[in-house]
Amino acid sequence: MTFLALGINYNTAPVAIRERLAFPADILAEALQDLICLNGVDEAVIVSTCNRTEFYCTMQFDNPNRLIEWIAKYKQLSAQDLTPYLYCHIDGASIQHLFRVASGLDSMILGEPQILGQIKTAYQAACDAGTIGKLLGKAFQHTFTAAKKVRTDTAIGSSPVSVAFAAVQLAQQIFEKLSEQTALLIGAGETIELTARHLSQQGIGRIIIANRTFEKAHTLAMQFDGYAISLAEIPNHLAEADIVISSTASQLPILGKGRVESALKKRKRKPMFMVDLAVPRDIESEVEQLPDVYLYTVDDLQYTIEQNMNSRRQAAEQAEEIIDTQVTYFLAWLRAQEAQSLIKDYRSQAELFRDEALQKALASLNKGISPEIVMQRLAHTLTNKLIHTPSTQLRVAAENERSDLLAAALEIFQLA
Repeated sequence: MTFLALGINYNTAPVAIRERLAFPADILAEALQDLICLNGVDEAVIVSTCNRTEFYCTMQFDNPNRLIEWIAKYKQLSAQDLTPYLYCHIDGASIQHLFRVASGLDSMILGEPQILGQIKTAYQAACDAGTIGKLLGKAFQHTFTAAKKVRTDTAIGSSPVSVAFAAVQLAQQIFEKLSEQTALLIGAGETIELTARHLSQQGIGRIIIANRTFEKAHTLAMQFDGYAISLAEIPNHLAEADIVISSTASQLPILGKGRVESALKKRKRKPMFMVDLAVPRDIESEVEQLPDVYLYTVDDLQYTIEQNMNSRRQAAEQAEEIIDTQVTYFLAWLRAQEAQSLIKDYRSQAELFRDEALQKALASLNKGISPEIVMQRLAHTLTNKLIHTPSTQLRVAAENERSDLLAAALEIFQLA
């Protein structure tokens, strides 16, 4: 049995590749069930966020090629074109990678907390799809424990650093006073909620929240004295927005070049700051060609993010030590599972010897033989049965100069 982690992230693949490999919630269950139909794949979890898509599997083989071919076929890509962007971790390295990802140590923003919630969602999706079993189930439970310990025992999450925070910080660099600006936030998920909170804390003048479901937009807007609209109403309000930040799960762009150009004309060419935090992208890349638009994607935020990471790096060193310890604990549990079958077989054999000796002893008692003699025979027979095979194997080991087996026997039987 092999543990395997295969994927791409913001370090290995640009947005254009990541968005093609995204697995949105509406296709995730079907994809998971299709994946475990692949010969040799026993359990599977797919983690898909704007910054990464990763496949965690238990498999009967340790070569990732069959999995890569499945991904390419499922996403209608060329395996040859996909391979350069992929990374792969096997067994202990895959567990360590999973722990690091969940703890925010592999994130664009070091220590960001959202990834843990995303991994929990991916885990639940796999549970619902029936593609997670004992081994991956235990691995993910250990993952949640390790991530919680990192959060509790280090200061890695003490600074308010996230993609949303980085976007707001960049807006502050562009606009002298946020109190005089209007922000249009597209979406109503966790990232947009965090963005709205940061903007509100920085004194943004006005917030408009657009979402496919108006009720969700309204609920979120009420928290920040904002105004809610549906996606269909965006053209009527886009010209009001000095700041546009979008993060939806849409598979198609929400804003195109023509719509933004029309808004700019109404604004009389007053500049517009736009941040697209979605993968796939919500804002067509051609929008950046417009002269009065400053369009940024999640990749463009890297410099801003770097400025906010210094306070977390020392905590990350402590976190790595915690993760190493937790990985050791999990691998010890895993090795113990491998021994369970052996222990079970050995116990069954011993119980068989016991039952045979006991039946003979009871038969002897029924014949009127002295209980003292019967007990002596029982002890003698049972002892001989239990030690015969180990004794024979130890003699063979000594004849073959297998000092490793002799040393193991000393430890197992505690004879040293």
